[in-house]
Amino acid sequence: MKFTTKLLHGNVSPNAETGATTPPIYQSAAFYQQSAAAMEKIFSGKKPGFVYTRVNNPTIDYFERRMTLLEGGVGSVACSSGMAAVSLAVLNILKSGDEIVSGSGIFGGTYSFFNGLSAYGIKTNYAQKSTTTCFEKYITANTRLIFLETIGNPKLDVPDIKAFSQLAHKYHIPLIIDNTAATPYLIQPLKHGADIVVHSVSKFIDGGGNSIGGTIIDSGRFKWTEDKFPLIKNFTQYGPFCYLAKLRAGLFKDIGTCMAPLNAYLINLGLDTLSLRMERVCASANRLASYLKNCSKIKAVNYPGLPENPDHETAKRQFGDKYGAILTIRVGTKEKAFTLIDNLKYALNAANIGDSKTLVIHPASTIYAADTEEQKANAGVYDDLIRICVGLEDIEDIEEDFKQALAKI
Repeated sequence: MKFTTKLLHGNVSPNAETGATTPPIYQSAAFYQQSAAAMEKIFSGKKPGFVYTRVNNPTIDYFERRMTLLEGGVGSVACSSGMAAVSLAVLNILKSGDEIVSGSGIFGGTYSFFNGLSAYGIKTNYAQKSTTTCFEKYITANTRLIFLETIGNPKLDVPDIKAFSQLAHKYHIPLIIDNTAATPYLIQPLKHGADIVVHSVSKFIDGGGNSIGGTIIDSGRFKWTEDKFPLIKNFTQYGPFCYLAKLRAGLFKDIGTCMAPLNAYLINLGLDTLSLRMERVCASANRLASYLKNCSKIKAVNYPGLPENPDHETAKRQFGDKYGAILTIRVGTKEKAFTLIDNLKYALNAANIGDSKTLVIHPASTIYAADTEEQKANAGVYDDLIRICVGLEDIEDIEEDFKQALAKI
């Protein structure tokens, strides 16, 4: 079964009671059980079922099963946002005194969260380059995970996931990958050795910019030892499901970061067209990057699909001939960047990626405004840089839009 067929038919089927081919919205806070004994078994994990939407819900379960299949995991947990997914994924195994090694070009929200963990005794070390050699320098006896993005946002660096999985497992720590920018259509990190995958499904998975959500998918392969990961010790009886069992029984349930049933419904609808949309936006982004690099008023274009990009060969090997929808350009000054953004007609100035419409933003004055100049540089953010996420418009119109806006700077 190929990807798109799996996307539409794998691990799911029409509603058993009604035959509905689109999953219904179970907009219910709680679910009735016929006996106290049945309720007890569901609460204890001895019987499948639904009791309360903060724990799980049929509409959300439908989405979780689809993401589990697409990423090739043993199970998944849908969350209220991408940041909820990142937060829960790491806090599920960390305690005070533990350390993270992360890339420096990660999404600004994740960067802010990792920095905030210092208040709880958890330290994050940032590697300036997405190479195993650079990362290994930051691994200590207290390191408990390596965190990467398949395509850095907005740095657009592309790590070699297989090499990083080998590095992580050399030190018996898990590799957690944020696959938001690439999606499982371009790559399934678990197949390359990653242990846990997270997504902000508000982006390309949803595709319409109408819902917030996140998901965590576990490979079930990592061997959680009690000496290094004592928080897992009460759940080892669940075997390959121990990480997810702890997550559902603990932080996910207690903090209440559940996805809303309506959001799950909308994201399920968007997911149906993932492969078609990714084909379109990857082709359009590649063409726009090639067009803009030949514009005299553009000082630099960063896109993994360009042959001169330092990560092009890694991206080509991992993604094939598709390199994502995001590119960045530099135009010389902040003032020119603002002028360009303000004069675009179709490309919208908005703080999101993965929408059906082309979006632009000035990261230095928005997402990374609170960071130091050194932190911005490490993240690949500069005063004259604009991030572009290409949408589904006719690419000729987007090229023309940038042409007319560039003429005004």
